[in-house]
Amino acid sequence: MGLYLTIFDGDEELDGVEVGSYADFGAFRDAATAVAENGDPGSVCPVLINHSDCDGEWVPEDSAALLKELQIIETCFRNARPIELNSDWKKDIARRRGLKLTTLYDCFFDVDGEPLVERIRELAQRSIVHNVAIRFQ
Repeated sequence: MGLYLTIFDGDEELDGVEVGSYADFGAFRDAATAVAENGDPGSVCPVLINHSDCDGEWVPEDSAALLKELQIIETCFRNARPIELNSDWKKDIARRRGLKLTTLYDCFFDVDGEPLVERIRELAQRSIVHNVAIRFQ
């Protein structure tokens, strides 16, 4: 089962990110904790790290804080060494899309091969603009 982050305006879906499995999202948050928070979960990125990944939502106020956290994560990830990809689907996407994994930032992408930090950032920005929550599905 995979994790899908989405925003709706009424019944209309405005955008969504298919993250991959819950384990993939967990690996992303573990890397953020290790690199951006020096192993202290929630100390720098509480919106990302402390939210349950199984349901719920980030309201627009959370999205504003999330944007700041994602900037920190991006900076830290771009300055960290890459890691081995943790799933077969990621290895397949990286091979098919010719992704170059030169930093930790490059190792986290959605099921379409788009950078995960950037895709979550886009959701957070749209959440703020449209004053709607990011839903976990």
